Amino acid sequence: MTAHILDGKALAAALRADLAQRAAKLPYRAGLAVVLVGEEAASAVYVRNKARAADAIGVTAWTIRLPAGTTEAALLAEIARLNGDPDVDGILVQLPLPPQIRPEAVIGAIDPTKDVDGFHPLNVGRLHSGAPGLVPCTPLGVMKLLAHAGTALRGARAVVLGRSAIVGKPVAELLLRADATVTLAHSRTRDLAAECRRAEVIIAAVGRAELVRGDWVANDAVVIDVGINRRADGSLVGDVAFDECVDHAGAITPVPGGVGPMTIACLLENTLAAAAARRDQKSIQRPLRSQSP
Repeated sequence: MTAHILDGKALAAALRADLAQRAAKLPYRAGLAVVLVGEEAASAVYVRNKARAADAIGVTAWTIRLPAGTTEAALLAEIARLNGDPDVDGILVQLPLPPQIRPEAVIGAIDPTKDVDGFHPLNVGRLHSGAPGLVPCTPLGVMKLLAHAGTALRGARAVVLGRSAIVGKPVAELLLRADATVTLAHSRTRDLAAECRRAEVIIAAVGRAELVRGDWVANDAVVIDVGINRRADGSLVGDVAFDECVDHAGAITPVPGGVGPMTIACLLENTLAAAAARRDQKSIQRPLRSQSP
């Protein structure tokens, strides 16, 4: 038996095509501001990819580059300016930040209606209370991949490996919303392999290369690999030993080309959702604008 490979690139492309149609129907051009502090190479690549993807679907993307020595107060002032700019529908501050800046202070300063990362405490609370709000992009992408695979989540046993606030906890909450029975596993979990063997759905998001082995995966289980780990030779692998698990799973995501493309597509979906939610406010009935905010 060989698993069905869940092609995140193809699914993300289809979602972006749909988002382009939705963006064209808005009475104005939606705007996304991406803030990059410092010149960390991987972050710069991520920011560039996000800006290109936004432009491709008809969303104006501004990249605000600040030096690595920027103070927390200066960054908070920039966020306050973007919060008040009616042309900006979504604000994303690229993480990680330099050590002099507290991420929690920055995340908490973003207007929750513009928090397209879904990290603001208000949006976190809305997710956990079942209220509508902006949902973190990677967990949202995971759920779309599960839906694409035709996964029956109601009553299913799901194991989430990793309890981060960015992926593990929110994806566990989304699985609970879908009526799955969820185990949130982590580094202190006893006999992690046994927990996985009982699962019909495995979400791996721990940041440990090829942690999940083939004999951890029950036949026909759906395996979503969120991990991205770089080997010494520069190649990328996930948290799942793909070559082993593909012979057991019913469906599985590759790395790269699985969850990653969905994360950016869901960021764009959040941006359009934020724009649409604000469309009736007089402050955003504005003409198209192309200059930096």
